[in-house]
Amino acid sequence: MQRLVTPSALTSVQGLLTIHSAPSALRRHIDWAIQNIVGVDAQLHWLPQTLIPGTHKATCQWRANQGSAAQVASTLRSWHYLNFEVLEHNDNGAELFRFTPELGIHRVLTDLSGGAVLTEHQINNVLKISFDEDSIRQGLADAMGYPWDEQLEKFRGAGMAEIARLRAI
Repeated sequence: MQRLVTPSALTSVQGLLTIHSAPSALRRHIDWAIQNIVGVDAQLHWLPQTLIPGTHKATCQWRANQGSAAQVASTLRSWHYLNFEVLEHNDNGAELFRFTPELGIHRVLTDLSGGAVLTEHQINNVLKISFDEDSIRQGLADAMGYPWDEQLEKFRGAGMAEIARLRAI
């Protein structure tokens, strides 16, 4: 499997990993893999994932060299049963990786407000393979990562539902 790599420098960037679901048996392996990439200070805080029995969710923030998010995403995608997002902030915006078992990996650059930024190459590729307005719309939606957002939204919403339920108690 080809590793995802971004041009790397010695620039220190801030990263955020959100694992929406991972089988319980993989937690230690994931911990070791993340610490190997971004350092031993990176600690994943695991909680049961109520949407998928037998799985857990976790988040982790770190500061490491530019390109660490690509390394994390490349490593985690080798475990097919995960749903995750990795975000790496830089001075111009961020690089976002998303993965679901059904869709695979997706990478998009974002601006400072979090909006997807498509390159000229990506837009030209969509126009080259599209034949009508609907296929252009679908191609641009895919390039921006809408299918991944739709699949991961249920996990994002589950966290908010838990908070609301706990506040109501």
